[in-house]
Formats: sequence, C-alpha cells, structure tokens
Amino acid sequence: MRTENDLTVDDRVISPAITVPLSLIIVIAAYIGAQMLADIASLKIGVVAGLAVDMGTFIYPITFTLRDLAHKLCGKKATQTLIFMAAVINLFMALYLMASAAVPGDPSWGLQEAFAAILAPVWRIVLASIVAEVFSELVDTEVYHWFVTKITRKHQWCRVLLSNSVSVPVDNLIFAVGAFGWNLPWSVVGQIFVFNLIVKYAITVVSIPLIYLVPDRTLRR
Repeated sequence: MRTENDLTVDDRVISPAITVPLSLIIVIAAYIGAQMLADIASLKIGVVAGLAVDMGTFIYPITFTLRDLAHKLCGKKATQTLIFMAAVINLFMALYLMASAAVPGDPSWGLQEAFAAILAPVWRIVLASIVAEVFSELVDTEVYHWFVTKITRKHQWCRVLLSNSVSVPVDNLIFAVGAFGWNLPWSVVGQIFVFNLIVKYAITVVSIPLIYLVPDRTLRR
C-alpha cells in the first residue's frame, strides 16, 4: 500500500531512504576539511612566541572534538570508518598535489617553482601526519567509548577533556618525532612538541562546549 511519503519512479514504489541528520553532515565535512588544512599548513614551520611550531597546530586540534561529535552522532564503528577515510583522502590529496607540481607550468604563469616548493608534499611530514592522525584518533575513540559505556553518559565536557588529554600527547609525539626527528636539531623538535602540546590543550578546552551542540543519537538507540 502506497503512502504519501513513498516515491514513484517508472511506476516502481521506492521507500524513502534513511534520513541523515544535517548535523552529522556538517561534522564530517568539518572534520575532513580541518584535517586537510592542517596537513597542508604543517609544511611550514613558523616561529610563534619565540618557539618553533608547524602551522597546522592551530587548526588540527579541533578534529579531536569534531571526532567526539561524530562519535556522539553515529557511534564507534562509523567514527572509526570516518578516521580511516580521512587518512585515505589526505593521502590522495598529497599524491594529487605531487602530480600537479610535476606538470610543466605555463610560461605566462611563472609560479611553477613556487607551487612545487610549497605544495609538493614532503613525504616524511605527510606520512608522519597521517600515521599520527589515525593512531591518535583511534585512541581518542577508544577512550571516549570507554567513558560513555563504562563510566557515565553525563558530564559530556569530561568525556571530551579525558579523551583529548590522552590522544593529544600521542598525536604530538608521533608527529614531532616522525616528521622532524633526526632531521631538525632535537632542541627544535622539542620546541615543536612543547608548543604543539600547549596549543592543542588550549584549543581542546575552548572547543569543549561544541559537544553540547548535537544530540546523542547513540543514546536514543
């Protein structure tokens, strides 16, 4: 029996698809976009407050809280899939930028060398970044899941703070050593680690209120 919500295509009745919440679409887009921006910006080592820092540091930490939002909206398994897909997309981005840099530039453009120098991937940084992202975000997922299933679903700020407090140092250590160890002076690597840690914790604290913007759909189930 047809209902007013059914769709008819070539006299075939098709039931409406499962509705995807708009908030989940926004969170996924923001998560992948922030990771891509962070990976590109990480190719530059800047100096802020007298300390060396990769410039992806100021955007990347938000992905941990965005991951928590995704977990809250769609559960653990779907969030793990999102983490791996983000890694695949970032790897494809690096490969595409490398291929684009390899194509001869039009003489009238005149920015071929600049484009290649800035956007052609430094593979050590790219791979260190992707490995750090995947490993730390999976750790974040496990800590978050443990908290909401074994401790409490109350105090949402606490689940974000705890999961990020474990995953941020893990990410920081893997990236700093993997990307710059034995290549830059260890004093500079140490500066990158310390500054990244301070900034990431600061952004974690600032981003905590975001967890209250979306409903807990896993709790509804």
